[in-house]
Amino acid sequence: MGEEVKRTTYDRAHRREYRRKVQLCLDVLETMLTRSSFDVEQPLTGMEIECNLVDADYQPAMSNRFVLEAIADPAYQTELGAYNIEFNVPPRPLRGRTGLDLEQEVRTSLNDAELKANSSGSHIVMIGILPTLMPQHLSDSGWMSESLRYTALNESIFRARGEDIPINIAGPEPLHWQAGSIAPESACTSMQLHLQVAPEDFAANWNAAQVLAGPQLALAANSPFFFGHRLWSETRIELFAQSTDTRSEELKVQGVRPRVWFGERWIGSVADLFKENVRYFPSLLPEVSDEDPVAELTAGRAPALSELRLHNGTVYRWNRPVYDVVDGRPHLRLENRVLPAGPSVVDMLANSAFYYGMLRSLSEAERPVWTEMSFPVAQRNFLQAAQQGIEAQLHWPGVGVIGTQRLVLDTLLPMADAGLQRWGVEVAVRDRFLGVIEARAKARRNGASWQVATVAALEEAGMTRPQALAEMLRRYCAHMHANEPVHTWDI
Repeated sequence: MGEEVKRTTYDRAHRREYRRKVQLCLDVLETMLTRSSFDVEQPLTGMEIECNLVDADYQPAMSNRFVLEAIADPAYQTELGAYNIEFNVPPRPLRGRTGLDLEQEVRTSLNDAELKANSSGSHIVMIGILPTLMPQHLSDSGWMSESLRYTALNESIFRARGEDIPINIAGPEPLHWQAGSIAPESACTSMQLHLQVAPEDFAANWNAAQVLAGPQLALAANSPFFFGHRLWSETRIELFAQSTDTRSEELKVQGVRPRVWFGERWIGSVADLFKENVRYFPSLLPEVSDEDPVAELTAGRAPALSELRLHNGTVYRWNRPVYDVVDGRPHLRLENRVLPAGPSVVDMLANSAFYYGMLRSLSEAERPVWTEMSFPVAQRNFLQAAQQGIEAQLHWPGVGVIGTQRLVLDTLLPMADAGLQRWGVEVAVRDRFLGVIEARAKARRNGASWQVATVAALEEAGMTRPQALAEMLRRYCAHMHANEPVHTWDI
């Protein structure tokens, strides 16, 4: 989805040829999987951080074009909303002291970007949903970034639906709103983690990531407010699902699958995921390339599989398979899309260390945890974590239903530490980042709980909700730039 498209409308011939090419790409990928022709020599990790832009009053700033011009760094790119930018962190191995070096590198880059953003009157905020974002900010046409692909995506989704998108989210202060565009999707800013995986190891890693999604989200929830309403601890999960839903109410009743999808079963091969994507989801952006993937493969070159990759990019799995070619060598990545952005760099690096450590332990276990847990239970854990955050009660094999705090402290942290050791991560890195996770669990305070408690305290002191949200965000930004872990933030 990061690649530009050529048009915003498509005719029947485009769709027919695109369907043929997607199936051809899938056939070629399956052939490649049998030949083991993938780059697996040195598995790399990567990270993408989506950020929000605010003005001096901590209101959304529709200024990403000017901010990106000021930053002038290809690592920073546009996102859907004109008040969003994305920071792409170069891939690297996990071993050694990489985590500590990465923390310093990310902080330095974001601090430099913040100073340059200030020249246009903007500030950068890493948070799951910008709490000062209100309906009026998404009502004008200026909310969307200047990009043909975003216009095409918006038109394709609404052409498929044929009607406005209802946004209905339960919670302490339920929200009901009608969206005439995919603008609410732009409110959802996340941190995406990538891991290069060998084809034969992909299924175990994807299954492990699905099991981990619930505890991962409970620990890291950071999106309790949208349009001034207090909703889920990680409202981003439900908001993203609803704002990209191409199904009419009738299709939902018929059981048609949503494009934001947890999945419905454990897998045996990465091919299972690509096959499901092709089988269940019609094209949104049927862009046809000139490549003949069969000819490329026959000639000994790695095919781009452009149609399959584009189609894959419009099916929004929380753990998504990625096929890519770098320097002529194909590889597979597991993209974890569960986590919100923020609150601080050290928090995000702690979240990533917990994820990578747990993934290694779970995927290599002699008795895989997914053989002891049904897929619907993993999905219920995920939704419970999104709703209740760090207070969520989760199910874990051999333990039963247990609070997030006890599950993390008694069961998961030792597994995460053991997994990082297998990656060759030095003890100083493990102590720093898993120490943050341990302290967060003991304090039972993540970004969502801090936001809710701070807004409540400010309202008790006499502020209105809009005033409290802006003041909370001001304090949030101060802590964020100081790189203080959220469990230490004052309320």
